[in-house]
Amino acid sequence: MRRPDPSARWRAASAALLTVALAVGAHALADGPPSGAGVTLAALLAGTLGALSASTQRARGTPELIALLAVGQILGHLVLAVSHSHGAVACEPTPLMVGAHAAAVAVGALLIAAGDRLCRALSTAVRALTAPSSWPPEAVVVETTTSDQPLQSMLLLAASVSHRGPPVGVLT
Repeated sequence: MRRPDPSARWRAASAALLTVALAVGAHALADGPPSGAGVTLAALLAGTLGALSASTQRARGTPELIALLAVGQILGHLVLAVSHSHGAVACEPTPLMVGAHAAAVAVGALLIAAGDRLCRALSTAVRALTAPSSWPPEAVVVETTTSDQPLQSMLLLAASVSHRGPPVGVLT
């Protein structure tokens, strides 16, 4: 069984919050505060995109997060434009608005990807520090076998010992 991604929830929450904050904030600046229904729909959309980013391993990288957040901005703009009654001019994206959204999406994706890597590194370090250890190490049992042949070192030791003693006259 594969270990769950420790950073998936953080990545999902970050992607969802950034999507809804950028969409609602940009819409509020451009055309006034959106309706409650529009904000609710944008939050539902952002939650769906966040869940999508958590459910796939591909959403870890910066290019994938940029694509996901860009789709979130486009869909968020459409949801808020439909739920809010304003003129046709306000619904058309200006080059400045598109550039601001693109920069915010790129920076947001970089920050989410960096946070994802940091979260995975920290969780790996914490898991390594808190894992049950086998300290002190268990005693190693060494099995010995007997043999009918003596060891070579014992034969060399026996050959080097002299069996000759002092003369008998010296001791009396």
